[in-house]
Amino acid sequence: MKRLFSKPSKNVSAKSSAPELPLAMVGRAAALPAATTGLQPNYVVPPVPHPNPHEHIVLLASEYGLLMRPHRAGLSPASYVRVSWGKTANIVELPSDGGSPSVDWNEGVVIYGIVGLMTLFNASYLLVITSRSDVGQLFDASHLIYGVKSVVSIPLVKDRAKSILSRMASRNTSVNRPSLLVSNVDDLQVLDERTSGGPHVKFADEEEVKILTPRDQVKFSGNSADRPASPISSGASTPASDVSMTHSPVSTIANRMSFWSRLSKRASTVSEGADIEESLLDERELLDSIIRDAEGVPDKVISSIIAATAPPPDNSEERNSELEERILRGCLREFTKGDMYFALHFDITRSLQHKHEQITKLHAQSKLLSELDALPKDTIVNPLDDKVDPLFEPSSMLPLWRRVDRRFWWNEWLSKPFMDAGLHSYVTPIMQGYIQISPLDLPKDNFAMQNDPAEPVDYIVISRRSRDRAGLRYQRRGVDDEAHVANFVETEVITRVQRNGISNVFSYVQIRGSIPLFWTQSGYSMKPPPVLAPERNPAQNMDAIKRHFRHAVPLYGPHTIVNLAEQHGKEGMITNAYREYATKLDAKDVRYYEFDFHRETRGMKYENISKLTNQLERVFESQGFFWVSNDMLLSKQKGVFRVNCIDCLDRTNVVQSAFARHVMSMQLEAVGLLSPPQSGRSGVEVIFNDVWANNGDAISRAYAGTSALKGDFTRTGKRDLGGMLNDGVNSLARMYSATFSDWFCQAVIDFMLGYRTLSVFEEFLIKLQSTDPRELIRLSRIRAEAIATSVARVLSEGETLISGWTIFSPEELNVKFDDRFEEKVLLLSARALYIVSYDYSLEKAKMYICIPLDAITRLEKGAYIISPLEEASRDPVQNVGFAVYWHSSDKISMRMTSYSIRNRPEDASKMSPSVVSVNSSSQVKPMLPRREPTKTANLSGIMSKVSENAAGTTNVCFAAFKALPVDPTRVRSGSSTGYAEPADDLAGATTCKQVVDMMVNNIKRACEDAGNSPVITDRDVVSLTEAQKMTSIYAKMEYGVKRLIWLGGLV
Repeated sequence: MKRLFSKPSKNVSAKSSAPELPLAMVGRAAALPAATTGLQPNYVVPPVPHPNPHEHIVLLASEYGLLMRPHRAGLSPASYVRVSWGKTANIVELPSDGGSPSVDWNEGVVIYGIVGLMTLFNASYLLVITSRSDVGQLFDASHLIYGVKSVVSIPLVKDRAKSILSRMASRNTSVNRPSLLVSNVDDLQVLDERTSGGPHVKFADEEEVKILTPRDQVKFSGNSADRPASPISSGASTPASDVSMTHSPVSTIANRMSFWSRLSKRASTVSEGADIEESLLDERELLDSIIRDAEGVPDKVISSIIAATAPPPDNSEERNSELEERILRGCLREFTKGDMYFALHFDITRSLQHKHEQITKLHAQSKLLSELDALPKDTIVNPLDDKVDPLFEPSSMLPLWRRVDRRFWWNEWLSKPFMDAGLHSYVTPIMQGYIQISPLDLPKDNFAMQNDPAEPVDYIVISRRSRDRAGLRYQRRGVDDEAHVANFVETEVITRVQRNGISNVFSYVQIRGSIPLFWTQSGYSMKPPPVLAPERNPAQNMDAIKRHFRHAVPLYGPHTIVNLAEQHGKEGMITNAYREYATKLDAKDVRYYEFDFHRETRGMKYENISKLTNQLERVFESQGFFWVSNDMLLSKQKGVFRVNCIDCLDRTNVVQSAFARHVMSMQLEAVGLLSPPQSGRSGVEVIFNDVWANNGDAISRAYAGTSALKGDFTRTGKRDLGGMLNDGVNSLARMYSATFSDWFCQAVIDFMLGYRTLSVFEEFLIKLQSTDPRELIRLSRIRAEAIATSVARVLSEGETLISGWTIFSPEELNVKFDDRFEEKVLLLSARALYIVSYDYSLEKAKMYICIPLDAITRLEKGAYIISPLEEASRDPVQNVGFAVYWHSSDKISMRMTSYSIRNRPEDASKMSPSVVSVNSSSQVKPMLPRREPTKTANLSGIMSKVSENAAGTTNVCFAAFKALPVDPTRVRSGSSTGYAEPADDLAGATTCKQVVDMMVNNIKRACEDAGNSPVITDRDVVSLTEAQKMTSIYAKMEYGVKRLIWLGGLV
């Protein structure tokens, strides 16, 4: 313990006796030479309450790197930080008087904090907070809370960084002014709160006026007046272009296709003083000429539009540059939507009761260590004080980032370089959610004395959205293999009431989260039905719900589930499954209730929610709430409501607001105050409903892209036709968002949280969607199990396994390019090479072919291009495979699962196999429709066909294999969701080419050990030219239209 809290020395005088180091060699060790604890810098902290994150940081671009230090008026810090230029950023802390060249810090730019460091294809970027909003203070000025308002990405390239910092500095009205709000600077990659879709709710001057969600939140135009211009023009229509170009459907197609858009680039180069109408007419003439040249033939028209307006970049460098800007823009948008918050002096990620429980737990641990004489001799453990400070911070000696709840820390991965360097005060934890602080003026109590009026009440709502299984609603549903659920939100309501000169602080926590089962919901229709994941069995669902509540109950106490989903109709399947598994769970700390929200409130009768509140009255009483009065702990919350619907958005927010209103009445009654009537007319009800409506909107924007559907009820306490019409527009916006842009946004979220690497964007460009990182972990485990099962079923007893791999291969042998590929298992033993066709659904080996090592004659390795449609799929380094050739003979054995006693084909020598030439031109099979086997096909026919493909009388047979995609850093250091391939002999491979080289070398060595020396040839399995010939015009058109639909909505 003593080593953990040892203080790093900053003895500057020690360096005078040592030889002076050049600036390039001076690092943190030079600044802190006496840190000899043996611990990493991020574990070494001072033995006193640690300094908070810097409130202001000054940035300066120098010849040696990007410099930064805390900005305090009239003070000169003893050290500064240098971030080296280049993609591989090196972060070091240097002494201010360490012999560095003199720099003028007055030329620097002041920022509010650092979001983190992001490394992309061509460069690394420092993300900094340039503008913040004052959310308010938690009771006093020492507990200020801020919202992230705008963020700038600074490339670690000297000239580009200097240009951006210069532009930022020119915006300042004063040198000492810390506020650096940058606006209308496209190349600064700036986004601010305007991207959130509109302002918060404004109070009406008259009570009769109903406040609705602003209509500008649901605009579909890419260049809305409420959002800054994008660094790359999205191609979306502007008000001017709507008039002149909407007559042609071709223009609509062109505007939709905005991911790679040359037309939009050309339009973006028009100077501000140019005639916009003239440029738009030029665009229309260009599009009209496309129609004429294509002679009006639909497929030619679409192909021409794709080629003219949305061609892929000419080379990988251009593609990476354009993609890099989109990734940056997407990341900045996530941090500036208006739902990111931070505090510098205290932890906002934990509830008041959670902090109190931490203090109690730490004191109990210290007392136990003292009794065991495990603490230093001079350490005294004082008895726990009966007085309770509700705002006391546990473990105040640790840096702020070491105290936060990691579930709600959204920039942890981006901050990791600064944490690893021990730069604690440069790490600013950021939380996603919603925070609003509002005063309530309670009506005067009729029984109170004239000189004893009720003091104003502080009403605070803090919602904390979990980063586990984070993402958008149609991409992240239900539970994952680690028992994390989508859209998990902890909402704490803090109320402070002054009564008779005594301060009473209340806290009450509710949680929401997706139904903890494996289920999905497609986003391709307005009201898609949720369905249970077909690849999951009941045992897996039961295990998932058990582990979910096993993790949650210790954190929040007994759970009362309130399921608001429909009990019939489209949602009935999920509701019935949830009820069934919750009943089978039979846990004493988990109780299940149902309330069909739509049926119970039919006819807009939202007042019927009171039925649910009355039904749960005993639960409210048993739960209680956290209450500190006059620094004395009077009660604690003993349980939590877990409320959910399908999205955990609209219905959930309405019911949670009703629960919060009921608890507030209980709290006011506890201090002798009468709760105001819930008429919706009083000032208390107006403010209360406003806070909860804004809370619902914020969570909805984070998960679904638009404001909460039931916002008009939570704002006014009433539900009417105007609100229903507004909800219909919002539903359309949600469907549009899910269909056109959410897949790329999901890839950005996974990347910035550290769950995926840059390969997720390569995957997106190929598949036009991204894979859940938790699904990758599951697939890795499934592949490992497939290898283990194949080994147990295929290898003979005592046969030594050398390697086992999963690999992509044509379904049939003796072909390289086919319309059917499957993922096979390849086993290499000391005796033979086994090609196993594996059924992943039934978890069994369907068939295997055993090729003795001495029968292998040749191995070819090289590019294996299956699709030439996208740059990433044409990359010869990441699209590599190999082919194994062998002599057909009696030694080739084969077995298959036949559901009968006979599972071995007839002797290959008795067959009449087709002759297979080794000429490469005949090894590529065109993509032709294959007739499906009829139901009357007999077993003998199937086995004979397989045998014909596996062996020949006099010729050579072969099998082609393509390496599965490789994530260069599948196990990301510091990421809790890393995954790895099961094959240890492929560890360290970062490209498919390296994987293939390792596989081929292993096979070659095994053959040599068996007395055979096959020839190794570097030759493309399927070249790009061959792939282009084999790809049909239909396939190209299909991909082009698909790209039009999917990428057109990305802005």
